[in-house]
Amino acid sequence: MAEADRSPDTGLRARVRDWIESRRVQTVITVLIVLNAITLGLETSPTAMAAAGTLLHTVDRIILAVFVAEIALKLFGHGARFWRDPWNLFDTAVVSIALLPTTETFSVLRAFRILRVLRLVSVVPSLRRVVGALLHAIPGMSSVVMLLAVLFYVFAVMATKLFGSQFPEWFGTIGDSSYTLFQIMTLESWSMGIVRPVMDVHPMAWAFFVPFILLTSFAVLNLFIGIVVDAMQSQANAEDAELHRGEPTVVDVMAEVKALRAELAEMRGVRPAPRSTLESDGDSG
Repeated sequence: MAEADRSPDTGLRARVRDWIESRRVQTVITVLIVLNAITLGLETSPTAMAAAGTLLHTVDRIILAVFVAEIALKLFGHGARFWRDPWNLFDTAVVSIALLPTTETFSVLRAFRILRVLRLVSVVPSLRRVVGALLHAIPGMSSVVMLLAVLFYVFAVMATKLFGSQFPEWFGTIGDSSYTLFQIMTLESWSMGIVRPVMDVHPMAWAFFVPFILLTSFAVLNLFIGIVVDAMQSQANAEDAELHRGEPTVVDVMAEVKALRAELAEMRGVRPAPRSTLESDGDSG
């Protein structure tokens, strides 16, 4: 009866799903993604295009056809559940960009073909874990971004008031000050390029820039690292808990041992002695 209730394509769907998601097939897909990245990179070289331009275009089309076939097989194997997986949606979007016509209107899409390399993120499990951890860290990172934005606004207004008249190219407006402060935060040419020229006019300017660098470069930005590390640790703990779900814990084992002791005592007709008594007897022995 159960066999009759099953749809005729259930077995075929399962076989296709298992095959397309097998380690061997996914390894082939990973190799093709890397090969596609190499060919797309070679297409930017006039020398490579002059020597093997037709071959590179042919390889690109073949690899694209394989990717389309993979997605079609996944769609057949999973059915409607295919669209519930965000990674499947990501793969479909990345591959679909290459299928759009490269006319004059969509000529910019030729540059977007390299986005197919991002499929490595969905194919390689370790990369998927990293991306999942980053997405998990977004709520905490948004709070840090808000704090950083407040600090930038406060310091940009102060810098515009203090140094805008003498250095309008750096601090003439709040926008100019924000960009200059961003450069200082990245520590790119901040001393000789910006701060020391300002200090030639305002000798005490270091009292403004040093606290800004300490707050942003060494304090707030390190919060990003802490949040990402914590998110990755939480992700690893969740995967470990999922992997060991259903396995007995230490508490379960201890409870089972106590139950066995009670059963043995009942079989012998002896009441189980308290734990403290047993421990004292063991010590005396």
